[in-house]
Amino acid sequence: MNKIITKSTMALAILLALPACDAVEQNNKQDTLLNDSAQFCSTTLDKAQLQLDDFRKAYTNPNKIPTSFSDGKVNFITPMGWTSGFVAGSFWYMYEHSQDKSWLDTATHWTNALEDMQFNRKTHDVGFIMNNSFGNGLRLTGNKNYSPILVSTAQTLMERYNPDIGATFSWSWGTWEFPVIIDNMMNLELLFNASLATGDKKYYDAAVSHATVTMEHHFRDDYSSYHLVNYSRDTGLPQSKQTFQGLTDDSSWSRGQAWGAYGYTMVYRYTKDEKFLNHARNIVNYLLSHKNMPEDLVPYFDYDAPEHPDVVNYRDSSAASLLASGLLELANYVEKEEAARYRKAAMRMLHSLSSPEYLAAKGENGHFLLKQATGNYPAGKELNAALNYGDYYYLEALNRCKNTI
Repeated sequence: MNKIITKSTMALAILLALPACDAVEQNNKQDTLLNDSAQFCSTTLDKAQLQLDDFRKAYTNPNKIPTSFSDGKVNFITPMGWTSGFVAGSFWYMYEHSQDKSWLDTATHWTNALEDMQFNRKTHDVGFIMNNSFGNGLRLTGNKNYSPILVSTAQTLMERYNPDIGATFSWSWGTWEFPVIIDNMMNLELLFNASLATGDKKYYDAAVSHATVTMEHHFRDDYSSYHLVNYSRDTGLPQSKQTFQGLTDDSSWSRGQAWGAYGYTMVYRYTKDEKFLNHARNIVNYLLSHKNMPEDLVPYFDYDAPEHPDVVNYRDSSAASLLASGLLELANYVEKEEAARYRKAAMRMLHSLSSPEYLAAKGENGHFLLKQATGNYPAGKELNAALNYGDYYYLEALNRCKNTI
């Protein structure tokens, strides 16, 4: 039994040992906190809607997608870029919150512009692109025309799957032989959903295999993760391991750790395999107990950054929003006391992100929501910036809080 399970079991035993009246009082306090949290998240979504209304008025071409705001300017990508689906996804979250037809129309327009990306073979991130757009559209509208597009996208992603290695390869550039990055965990949702839509287990099996192989080779003994593992196509074994967007190969790049925590929580949702749940819990325990986690729970771009006096300790609000969203889902799968810990941490993150230090005032920040995100520190790109995927997971976390807490 791992350390997390032992602690949560002990916490539950203590709770059960309380007098009945104390237990009732605890439950009443917990219910009050949950209701207050849901109200906070709903109010914060109302505020975000004002900023995003200006965003959609400022950017009207769904083929020229705002990806970041950095150094006083907006950066754009085409639908081929890995972040192209996040704006459509944010519009879907605005529709989910408001039920306003204008957001439905905006989300539909930006989603339809990505239809050809079902055949995008230049990136493994078709899951990000299409799940966030067509996937959210299908979830919120039931539009049956979206399903075959998503299945077609899964077929495209499966071309990257190597059954001998048991994983899908990531980057189509560089000198690596078979690179797999931790971010790729997030694309597995596309495969799981394709199995549900078609009844074909090959997608499910590939997703489970990828998650299992990644769990075996990406993670260190303390449950921190490398960013990239390069496999040999001949042996199927790792050739090298590195942290491409963190400080050093052995450091803990914060967004990468959050990809893992969120990813394994999502894999458990589809598989109900305890090994994936326990792995998510172990990652989360590593992060929430890390000595360099700031008090406001918005991590530095790398958890090891404070150990390097020559490094600017940029925060990464995108890592916080991603982790907050993952924690809110993970809380649904564990015992009550452990769930309360995860929800408390997630709400601390959301309160921090919703403060003026991180949340832009209306009309500022290129109309993006979150400030203080870090795109790629080693490359010197998007430092102290706004990132469209940070905004996306912030809105997702707020909606999860509002709808499920």
